[in-house]
Amino acid sequence: MKIILMGLQGSGKGTQAKKISKKYNIPHISTGDMLRAEIAKKTALGERIKSIQQGELVPDPVIIDVIKDRINQFDCKNGFILDGFPRTIQQAKSLDKIVSVDYVIALEIQDSVAIERLSKRSQCRKCNYIYGANQRLKNNICKFCSGEVYTRKDDYPEAIKRRLEIYHKETEIILRYYENKNLLYRINGERSVEEVFDDITSILKK
Repeated sequence: MKIILMGLQGSGKGTQAKKISKKYNIPHISTGDMLRAEIAKKTALGERIKSIQQGELVPDPVIIDVIKDRINQFDCKNGFILDGFPRTIQQAKSLDKIVSVDYVIALEIQDSVAIERLSKRSQCRKCNYIYGANQRLKNNICKFCSGEVYTRKDDYPEAIKRRLEIYHKETEIILRYYENKNLLYRINGERSVEEVFDDITSILKK
């Protein structure tokens, strides 16, 4: 079961990917988390991808190599969930040369909803858990690992605006690409987490 989750930043891809991963026992591959980890470790790759913190897309050859290496690992033998990739039509076509995707699920929300959600969320530096606006914390300490919870630079207003512009310019073309391949399923992502997840599981039963 090879799945791609797509949608505006703040559409709930990460939350839904974790739920799918748990239910179907396949790994959730978040390219954003992978790239931020490289930046945090100050690796050579991390130096090349610092632009992600300003809302820019990582160069295709870099991210494609990262994805190819990851999906060839043993835990992906029964499938995986890609969250945050592909983001350009070139990436989508390159992925086709590596693996055949089974489902492309698009979580659709309005820009105004994305901006509201992103501007109010925060993330743990240690375990990467994302907290929504309704999740109250004491002293910005993660309830799961006691790590520091902070607001990511790409969740500041200017970076959010830039990320949405990039999505509309580059990524929406991919939806039409997968729609033409009869792989695309569109879901209203503005509803509750459970309502969205119920729709996703119904699709995965097909």
